[in-house]
Amino acid sequence: MRLTTMLSFARELRGNKPVDIDKIQSMGLLAVKIGQICALRPDLLNPDRCIQLQELYSRAPTIPKENFDRLLAKYTDENFRSNFKYIDSEPFAAASIGQIHRAELLDGTKVVIKIIKADFEKSFRRDVKRMKRWVRMGLFFNPKLKKVGNPIGLLSHIEDYTLRELNLLNEIEGKKSLMELADRYSDKFPMPKLKFPKIWEELSNSQVLVMEEITSPTLESHLNANTLDWDDLLQLFRIHGAFMFGMGVFHGDLHPGNAMMNENKEFIFIDTGAICVAPEHVRKALFGFFYFLAKGELKNAFDAMLTMADEAPTGETLETYYSSMFELYDGFVGTSVSEVSLTEQMMKTVKAAVLAGCSFGDDAFPIIRSLMYMDGMVLKGHPSVDLISSMGPYLDEFATLIDPATLLKRIPLSQRSILNKNRSLISKTTA
Repeated sequence: MRLTTMLSFARELRGNKPVDIDKIQSMGLLAVKIGQICALRPDLLNPDRCIQLQELYSRAPTIPKENFDRLLAKYTDENFRSNFKYIDSEPFAAASIGQIHRAELLDGTKVVIKIIKADFEKSFRRDVKRMKRWVRMGLFFNPKLKKVGNPIGLLSHIEDYTLRELNLLNEIEGKKSLMELADRYSDKFPMPKLKFPKIWEELSNSQVLVMEEITSPTLESHLNANTLDWDDLLQLFRIHGAFMFGMGVFHGDLHPGNAMMNENKEFIFIDTGAICVAPEHVRKALFGFFYFLAKGELKNAFDAMLTMADEAPTGETLETYYSSMFELYDGFVGTSVSEVSLTEQMMKTVKAAVLAGCSFGDDAFPIIRSLMYMDGMVLKGHPSVDLISSMGPYLDEFATLIDPATLLKRIPLSQRSILNKNRSLISKTTA
């Protein structure tokens, strides 16, 4: 990212005018990724600005296509086309990383071919390298910025996460991971409504993925057509929430475009390359917060959140935290999402918790982001419902996977480091 681009990006984040989402998207994928993370940082930006930035999760820019035939010849052997009756050279969908084409196998099976675009990795690596250079210079001249966080580490995380998306074999492994977990916990927590598309591994590689064509509408389409019932959304929360809170391994980008619902009310998860692993102290803290909140046990809910603090707050800091949280949640349970959205509430909650010493690292953001996706779907399709109260029975069901008696127990920092090391190992095996 050039210096002029970076300065322009900074103005979008910190300016007084509404965020220009189109402008950020035109700055490249690195700007989009950083903007998405900033959307979850009300401790750094105004909460209203965070909410504006969340459009980066759902608003896709117009992306030019690339020459499919050239890419296919580059990424596959000469016999690849012999497996198909036809392949449509014109994509029906394109994104920053890849594009998708319809095709038909010799036996008549309708499939899609997802292919990685050619010039993405080079340009992305270049932008990251440039931005790291500018950040290092900024830290040299203003060392106080180090207290805000670890910007170089964050950039490295973004780089690693995004480059893993370029390997489509991760999508295969992600699907397998979720299927294996669903099967392992089927006795305690059956998921008959969860489905995944078939993938032809023998025809796929790191740049090309052959997958069955799913014609069922996306959740986004259902929402636009007003065909997503409230019970449907709750079933989605039940499935996704069990992975997040109960198992700690989940689809890291389950927005309304990455899930379909068929005529049998079954959910099909796609784009499973971004599998996230939540450390135990993170998922227990967030689950405990919502578990006790739904029961109206506010003090326990706030104490559960504090289990993520590096050091338990005391004195004035603790008093300020309780005061802020009780004021924030006074009368919240029982209100509809149109009155107070969960996203807005979580932004304020995160800010209050951070001031009390809680650490919302990269591990917490995918869960928070998932909850924001859910909130956005509820707000769009069923704005009059009370989401927290409706979640209550399903949170009780998650308690079959996670012991509520342990939700208020803090995990020592020494154990957290061990858990995080294990998490990184798990991430490598599922990514």
